[in-house]
Amino acid sequence: MYKKMKWSDILTIISGKNQKGVASEDGEYFIYGSGGIIGRANDYLCPANTVIVGRKGTINHPLYVTEPFWNIDTAFGVVAGEELLPKFLYYFCLQFNFKELDKSTGRPSVSKADLLKIEMPIPNIEEQARIVSRIEELFSELDKGVETLQVIKEQLAVYRQAVLKMVFASMNERKSIQEVSSLVTSGSRGWAKYYNEKGVRFIRITDLTRDKIKLKNNAIQRVLLPEGVEGKRSRLQGNDVLISITADLGSIALVPEDVEEAYINQHIAVVRFVNCHQGEFMAWYLKSDYGQKELLCNKRGGGKLGLGLDDIRNTSVPIVSDEVADEVVSEIESRMSVCDSIEQTVNVALSQAEAMRQSILKKAFEGGLN
Repeated sequence: MYKKMKWSDILTIISGKNQKGVASEDGEYFIYGSGGIIGRANDYLCPANTVIVGRKGTINHPLYVTEPFWNIDTAFGVVAGEELLPKFLYYFCLQFNFKELDKSTGRPSVSKADLLKIEMPIPNIEEQARIVSRIEELFSELDKGVETLQVIKEQLAVYRQAVLKMVFASMNERKSIQEVSSLVTSGSRGWAKYYNEKGVRFIRITDLTRDKIKLKNNAIQRVLLPEGVEGKRSRLQGNDVLISITADLGSIALVPEDVEEAYINQHIAVVRFVNCHQGEFMAWYLKSDYGQKELLCNKRGGGKLGLGLDDIRNTSVPIVSDEVADEVVSEIESRMSVCDSIEQTVNVALSQAEAMRQSILKKAFEGGLN
């Protein structure tokens, strides 16, 4: 076990300042907040090889910066002293839980005084260099594995679209959504005042995904609506198809048949097909490259793109019998379930890689990294 020393004895903490007067689009130096780069400046506060620790906001995601930079008041610049290698300090910060120092009741924050009380193990410089080298060697091996896993996830996304392209390629008979739907509308504004844990489900754009048509259920928002409120016109039914019409345009979801009472916000449109039995078929079509091309060809806006309800109504969709629709859905689900299984395995492996990264750091600062 290495001797421990307080930060107040081995490093300097540089508090951030307002960038007014130094900010410049073509400045030589980057400006950092607690979450990363936010602009450029003509001057700097922190020298090269400084560790950034968030003062407010993102407090548990330290950064290592190899060039001089300006930090604003949400970020501390932590500069190693003579007894400390900057990279050794950085790896210590990566494994340290700064949330334990958060005494706030609102936005996460830490104080300079509390940071200076932190104790960390300090071997000699040669041993610090050896530990840094060993950490980076092991991290490099982990990074190669993670890169392979990420490639697999990208290939799964390509395969999913290839499946959809295959099943929809030969469907030539088309009609507009206007012709085959009984409802195309979007949600109302001003729902936040009705948020209530005991209310009915309120679906937001974050509940839709890019690669699937199943709604996410990990962060359900609820609303308690008074009688007669205008937004009740957008109450959902089973097999309705949802489409994001702002921000991440064209995300698609299918409302499950056993849906509880639920509504949508103004960033989502709902399409209710006359033949509701084909809702899932239509959702997968709109998720496909063919459907996305149809949907997004009329997107509008400059800096903020959007889809209008008429854009959706004018989108053409394939016309098939229920028998064909069922066969297509069955084929898609069979192939997608294989993808989902592989993806789950990949996600578990990615989580294990991150846990292993933390294990390496823990051993490094307990003197157990050979």
